[in-house]
Amino acid sequence: MDHSPSRRSLLTRRRVIGWFGASALAPIIASCSSSNPAEAKGYPVRFTIAEWRKRLTPAQFHILREKGTERPGTSPLLNEHRKGTFTCAADGNPLFASSTKFESGTGWPSFWKPLPGAIGTSSDWSTGTPRTEVHCSRCGGHLGHVFDDGPKPTGLRYCMNGLALTFKAG
Repeated sequence: MDHSPSRRSLLTRRRVIGWFGASALAPIIASCSSSNPAEAKGYPVRFTIAEWRKRLTPAQFHILREKGTERPGTSPLLNEHRKGTFTCAADGNPLFASSTKFESGTGWPSFWKPLPGAIGTSSDWSTGTPRTEVHCSRCGGHLGHVFDDGPKPTGLRYCMNGLALTFKAG
């Protein structure tokens, strides 16, 4: 076995590169785990997976319980401009006032401010880059993501899946 200084340093560099690679992948691997943090946190509104499947359509279940997304431009709520409140499709929790909805051009219903206490956020590394996931504060259902490219006064864009929402006029 060759124990020359150059051979030992090469092995050391390989190990260091491996360690950095593994540490960079850790958040991604953790976000892909099969456990759903929404189920683990003990939100006030909780059901078993079977009960959620009965309560929601397959597409809603995929978005709200499995952190899925809908194709852009497919939500009828994109064209909803009446006065009212957008609520969580899973539990009816009021989330956004219609007065905070705006046309973002992204293909998803977008808002610049949630109602007080309506949502929670968490880190999302599922795409390999950090994003901020938005979830319902009562059931933990995945709603979408928030970005910092929205209009004044907040500068935020809450980009929501339309199937994760319902609209109550009034």
